[in-house]
Amino acid sequence: MKNLRTTTILAMAFISLTVMSCKESKKEVPTDTVKPEMNHNNMNASDDKMDSNTQNPDVKLVLADYMTLKDALVATNKEQSATAGKKLESSLSSFNVSSYTPEQQKELNDIITDAKEHAEHIGKSEMSHQREHFKILSKDMIDMVAIIGTNTTLYQQFCPMYDGGSAWLSMNKDIKNPFYGSKMMTCGEVEKQIN
Repeated sequence: MKNLRTTTILAMAFISLTVMSCKESKKEVPTDTVKPEMNHNNMNASDDKMDSNTQNPDVKLVLADYMTLKDALVATNKEQSATAGKKLESSLSSFNVSSYTPEQQKELNDIITDAKEHAEHIGKSEMSHQREHFKILSKDMIDMVAIIGTNTTLYQQFCPMYDGGSAWLSMNKDIKNPFYGSKMMTCGEVEKQIN
């Protein structure tokens, strides 16, 4: 009887934590209120965007295309996500690794190969599949930023609810979840600030 009571208490605690971790799950947020963080046209529009004088143009382009993709997923827009995925695939293909050490070049080439594959799949998939590939693509981007650095502040954010837990990069500290969009817009937390 004591084991049953302990098991019941543990189950209730787990359920409570799960529900509390994403308490906004029922809140619907109109997707037209989601503002893009970064794209090629507004990259230097404000202080929280990248500094074009000091940021490697390849890094700047890849991050801009990644942020455009993330914003399209936040808005749950399949067509924009597909377009952004294709654009990111292109910018990754043209990324020049020659200014990095041989070890970094090898790591970057491996990351870029994997990231291009996921960006390609995002460019031709349904929304749920786009989000599956975005999870792995985001890990690639986090690994890439760890090597190449960035001149802008990025936030590594984490959603405990999507596929056992999933991280992504954002230029904004506020959580806008690309894995659930308006279904659970604010589900997640900032894991760390980069730069």
